[in-house]
Amino acid sequence: MENMKRTATCGELNSSRVGETVTLNGWVHRNRDHGGILFINLRDRYGITQVVIDEDASAPLKEKAKELKFEYCIAVVGIVRRRPDEMVNKDMNTGEIEVAASQIEILTKCDVLPFMIDEKSDAKEDLRLKYRYLDLRSFSMQRKIRLRTDVTFAAREFLIGKGFMEIETPTMIKSTPEGARDFLVPSRIHAGKFYALPQSPQLYKQILMVSGFDRYFQIAHCFRDEDARGDRQPEHTQIDMEMSFVSKDDVFEVVEGMMSYIFDKTLGVKLETPFQRLPYDDALNRFGSDKPDLRFGLEMKTVDELASKSGFNAFKSVVAEGGCVKALVASGCSGYSRKQISELEDAAKVYGAKGLAWMKVGESGIEGGVSKFFDGIAEELLTSLGAQHGDLILMVGDKWNVACTSLGAVRSKLGKDLGLIEAGTFRFCWIVDFPLFEYNEEEQRWEAAHHMFTMPQEQYLDTLEENPGAVKGDLYDLVCNGFELASGSIRIHDPEIQKRIFNIVGFSSEEAENRFGFLLNAFRYGPPPHGGIAPGLDRLVMIMAGENSIKEVIAFPKNNQAYSPMDDSPSLVDEDQLKMLHIKLDMPEKEEES
Repeated sequence: MENMKRTATCGELNSSRVGETVTLNGWVHRNRDHGGILFINLRDRYGITQVVIDEDASAPLKEKAKELKFEYCIAVVGIVRRRPDEMVNKDMNTGEIEVAASQIEILTKCDVLPFMIDEKSDAKEDLRLKYRYLDLRSFSMQRKIRLRTDVTFAAREFLIGKGFMEIETPTMIKSTPEGARDFLVPSRIHAGKFYALPQSPQLYKQILMVSGFDRYFQIAHCFRDEDARGDRQPEHTQIDMEMSFVSKDDVFEVVEGMMSYIFDKTLGVKLETPFQRLPYDDALNRFGSDKPDLRFGLEMKTVDELASKSGFNAFKSVVAEGGCVKALVASGCSGYSRKQISELEDAAKVYGAKGLAWMKVGESGIEGGVSKFFDGIAEELLTSLGAQHGDLILMVGDKWNVACTSLGAVRSKLGKDLGLIEAGTFRFCWIVDFPLFEYNEEEQRWEAAHHMFTMPQEQYLDTLEENPGAVKGDLYDLVCNGFELASGSIRIHDPEIQKRIFNIVGFSSEEAENRFGFLLNAFRYGPPPHGGIAPGLDRLVMIMAGENSIKEVIAFPKNNQAYSPMDDSPSLVDEDQLKMLHIKLDMPEKEEES
């Protein structure tokens, strides 16, 4: 093999190399026989080079070439030559040359493929994940993993250039409540005790602030034992950072600078900074989401007063009971069929709406749907909403959050259905002024909306206990294109304020000491004011790659059941291993098949 070691990649040769003898290593992407002349498209991660076995080539070389099948791994020695003008392929980096082979060696053979390796596989997801090593050979996956590498490097480059230190925190830690269930790791040495895998490095990065490392970051692997839903993965990666002596404005400046640097360095895209800031209530009122997609309009409006004046009793009673009626105008959609409107209604019902009221704007005014209930106030309604001939008006009445999120789902669907989203565009915004607490109706108690170490905004410090539901936290989310990209906050550094938060959420002193004692002890020794944030690396790369699933930018993801078809993980382990860890299994009973 030594004399067949590659001297060039399959993506680098051009007309400047004509006349050189080169050795290429790669996989047979395609091969074809044109009446005695054989062509091989040889592929590696850098590109494709066309290899030619000429009509006058030796019989052994021709026989070797005829043995080749898809994805055989081979080495080729040959001379670079210019393609005939009419054969130049301008869509390939190597399209102006070909390599006339003088020697071919089969390095390894390939079984019959479960799916073709092409630009992008059209195989079903579980098949792609089972043969992930083949799926990763596609140019689409190669580009996305390359992008992930470049994004990670750019983030490191920027942050280190801004004085941040990259510090690793432990992977096996104490189990603490952070929202999701922990993955537990049994200890062989300490029988009956468990480590947890970190849901985030939250407590450790705060301790690093106490330690005087005022600018910390790491590319942190995080683990959450959540039920399978949506696009969640049991493990994910985030660009974790924390800073001392900062306000949220300082955090925003660093993150905006980092995102601008990453996008410019990797995609050549210039972002507009500073990013727009939207209060949480404003985001829900206008866009029906705390992660709004700002690449299109379709802003929602509140029409409580007009709903009260209408003859539509369903809306009138909602307003009378303290609820809300939201409306949006879909321009030029008066031609929507009843079936299309029903599909929009289904989207609204997912978020709790009882229905979706509608009316169309015709030549003589409003018509169809609930229009008859607004006859006397039609002009006022059209003026208020800015609706014109040819528009479709859509309305939801319910509790404020239900009305907002339900119509927000309709807005999102319309944005996609109407083609309002321009591909390759990126719109960032900060969501600020979140509630610090949420009320758990089932357990009849207050919970931290973000986490228990978030600082209340200063104006609420004197009245925390009086009305927890009104308290806004000094926390923030970074949103891009309708996805939450990062969450962060200014942290509590005053032990007395921390005790008050624990009391409100029902954490006793003993429980707080048991769960977070090591952090609370550290806070007895001069903790600095500090805050941070953790952009999700998987989701960032997904957005940049124009994908809708983080599985597309993770080399070896799990499927929607948190299972890996490739390596059959999770799997059973030997009884001896369990004994060594002092574990006895109590398996759930299998349901009998009917």
